[in-house]
Amino acid sequence: MDRLSVGYDMAEMGDDGGDSRMPGPRLAIGELAGEFGLTHRTIRHYEDEGLLAPERIGSAPGGARVYGHRDRARLALICRGKRLGFSLAEIKDFLNLYDTDDAQIEQMRYMRMIARRRISALEQQLADVKQTLAELCTIDTQISEHLRRNGITETQDMEEKHS
Repeated sequence: MDRLSVGYDMAEMGDDGGDSRMPGPRLAIGELAGEFGLTHRTIRHYEDEGLLAPERIGSAPGGARVYGHRDRARLALICRGKRLGFSLAEIKDFLNLYDTDDAQIEQMRYMRMIARRRISALEQQLADVKQTLAELCTIDTQISEHLRRNGITETQDMEEKHS
């Protein structure tokens, strides 16, 4: 798995949480939320969890949040991780491993480990769904046979439901 396959090239993210390599536009929370289809509350939650670290404008403790390229890249990875079924703790661990070495070897090993674990869980869920579908199909067939033996056709059954 290369770095591009996780969404954004993490190498473009500056080490200081800002946009040292890719200046780009600074976004307010509403603009970032709109870009990703998230609520302000969700973005603030990711910040509270330590997944995002926007700059603050103003000297007041609640100064306006300003999000740059690094935050956007991290948010893209957070959203992708959530879509793939990873927990916020797993996503945070993955993101935090970015700075451990230049080649991101530990980060990639960690991602491989949690991806394999997720694959295993999904394969089990798929097997469970297939078993459930097979059981439901058997029940459907048994009911259809029972109704036919009693002179009820599928068409009659549907017409009676809609009358």
